Amino acid sequence: MLHEVSGDILKSKAAVIAHGVAPNDPFHSGLAMQLRERFPAMYRDFRHYCQSTHVKPGEIWAWAGAGPDGPVRIVSLLTQEGGYEHGAKPGAATLANVNHALRNLESWIQTERPASLALPKLATGVGALDWNEVSPLISQHLSHAGLPVYIYSTYHKGVEAKEG
Repeated sequence: MLHEVSGDILKSKAAVIAHGVAPNDPFHSGLAMQLRERFPAMYRDFRHYCQSTHVKPGEIWAWAGAGPDGPVRIVSLLTQEGGYEHGAKPGAATLANVNHALRNLESWIQTERPASLALPKLATGVGALDWNEVSPLISQHLSHAGLPVYIYSTYHKGVEAKEG
């Protein structure tokens, strides 16, 4: 079930937080930057993974670790084109990459069986896609996933959304 909520995704009680990034993403803006600041081990592990594996757009990378409030699981959806050369900046997101990443997330959910999932308006910030084109893909892949999916459509810093 999809639930549109307003608030700060970092205050989410969902079992998993998903977000969009690029291969070799520096996590310098938006939600990615907030996640990097809050979970530096996650960012170091992501960088190591990208350096040891030729990560491609459309894939996902799941991380579990300890956060300030207890255990946390984060899934990075590789929605943008990567910046593979030293100092290169990530490229734009594409609907094809979002579609593939959501399909991979859907498979991961079926295997891992998390209790709930929170995600932002995927690929519409730095990714520069139109929410009216991304939203149907989220619905297609996650509306029947068998868990509550909280879509943080409006950001309110420090505000806990009404999930559940």
